[in-house]
Amino acid sequence: MTRAIRRRDGLDSRARMLEEAMTAIAEGGLAALTMAALARRLGTSGGHILYYFGNKEQLLLEALRWSEQALAEERGSLLTRRVTPRRRLDLFLQLYLPRGTRDPRWMLWIELWARTPANAELLAAQEELDAAWQRDLESLLAKGVDRAAFAPMDVTERAVELLALLDGLSTRTVLGQRGTGRAQALAAARSAAARLVPDA
Repeated sequence: MTRAIRRRDGLDSRARMLEEAMTAIAEGGLAALTMAALARRLGTSGGHILYYFGNKEQLLLEALRWSEQALAEERGSLLTRRVTPRRRLDLFLQLYLPRGTRDPRWMLWIELWARTPANAELLAAQEELDAAWQRDLESLLAKGVDRAAFAPMDVTERAVELLALLDGLSTRTVLGQRGTGRAQALAAARSAAARLVPDA
């Protein structure tokens, strides 16, 4: 595949397509994101988009990876911030949860979860992205235990439990289920984290 031409703002064609796809999802949801609609937004052709991604499923996956890469950088900064372990855990919860019912990253996650049982590539990508969150949360918890801020625990098991809880709260928030906006989800996550990760 030839290298994308870089634009004046520093984004190459592929990155621009992913950025615009995420914007379109936030505005109109996944149902409104078609190759033709995205091409119109970009002022190009559907064939040009297919050149980079092949099909809509691949576009969705690459958009999610692109979004997750930005969050991975934020997590890296979070893990090195000079704050208490409890504050660091709270920042992790805030970063993980969706911003609201139209959070495009979480809309993509829900869409791809539904497709993974029949697609080995999507399943592998999901496991890869999940593992990155798991590793970082384990690291955060382990540092808290080492500093005697958190009580001793099996950090792997506790990270699995917390992430499962966050996935459930996030899904309810994105689906707009009654009584589960971001504020309520964050309050529930904080309450659960306080029980699952007690202070030393």
